[in-house]
Amino acid sequence: MNQREQKRFFSQHLLEWYMRNKRDLPWRRHRNPYYIWVSEIMLQQTRVDTVIPYFNRFIEKFPTVEDLADAPEQDVLKCWEGLGYYSRARNLQAAAKQVKELHGGQVPDDKQSVFALKGVGPYTAGAVLSIAFNKPEPAVDGNVMRVLSRYFLIEEDIMKGSTRSFMEGLVVELIPEGRASDFNQALMELGALVCTPKSPHCLTCPVMEHCSARLEGVEESLPVKTKAKPPRPEYRVVALVEGTGEHSGKVLIRQRPQSGLLARMWELPHVQVPQSRSGRLPDEPAMDILTGALLDEGITARPEGYMMDAEHTFSHIHWNLQVYRCREENIPLAAESKEIYRLEHERSDEEAQVHQQRWITEEDMALYAFPNVFLKILKEHFKGQA
Repeated sequence: MNQREQKRFFSQHLLEWYMRNKRDLPWRRHRNPYYIWVSEIMLQQTRVDTVIPYFNRFIEKFPTVEDLADAPEQDVLKCWEGLGYYSRARNLQAAAKQVKELHGGQVPDDKQSVFALKGVGPYTAGAVLSIAFNKPEPAVDGNVMRVLSRYFLIEEDIMKGSTRSFMEGLVVELIPEGRASDFNQALMELGALVCTPKSPHCLTCPVMEHCSARLEGVEESLPVKTKAKPPRPEYRVVALVEGTGEHSGKVLIRQRPQSGLLARMWELPHVQVPQSRSGRLPDEPAMDILTGALLDEGITARPEGYMMDAEHTFSHIHWNLQVYRCREENIPLAAESKEIYRLEHERSDEEAQVHQQRWITEEDMALYAFPNVFLKILKEHFKGQA
């Protein structure tokens, strides 16, 4: 079989398979460009099963581009809470404002305008244009690159821009006329369900007959992909400050700086400490460090002992957290005060910024957006108070 016939076979049999086997996903029930756009942003670095309930809640709360554009940022972040990569949510809202102001609230259907939206790269642009508007644009993600690498025996590193560009051109050649929406979704679906990273289900694959990697017996060694640098470990001590007096039953939280990692989200006070060989500090030095860090924020609290370990992984950093219960002694903030303190301690530029503070009850947690790791710590605390 020559390459032209191999391509024709691939497109035809893939589409036939997809029309019989495609999953019933909420964003597929409509050709609404806004729904498709939101789903594609959520699906970045996140599994479909995880995204579905988030997508449903998000669309219920922000049913139109205008609703998202006009919403308070904290409401958007709260609705995104637990999905991670919160810059995605901020960029999505910023782009919604662009669509409202520049396009009358209608997601544009031309490549230049879609690319101009904040947070939209080549894949997202291609997905929106092809799936929502049936335009013959490539939408090449990890699933697609894996399928193409195996079927066409492409042994170039998929982390290289030149390899991605080649595959984008290949997808354009493969899209049958008038079927861009179904074809791109079929490619993604095959990668997600059949042509999986490990132990691909070749015997159920609709294009296995002419898959070059399978015929060569190298399907599990493709695609070629340079390993990403592992995230840098950081060790931090965290204060769960329990209130006394008028703050009894409450916990102190603070807001992160206006820019940088997890910008403007809420968290428990914490500070980075030197890395130890064991990955854990003795309680006494850790509590001393924490006491000093709290004082730098105008918080007079007494660490009472170790509570739990926790961890959180970003793309470039892995936090190892030791959480300590602390008891308020004298905090110069009235309840719900908007006073802020500037940190003076020896910390990174990101941390040496302004923090707002709040006293919250368990019920108040619904009002603030937290990174998942702090949400888990707070839930553990309040569960123990019940």
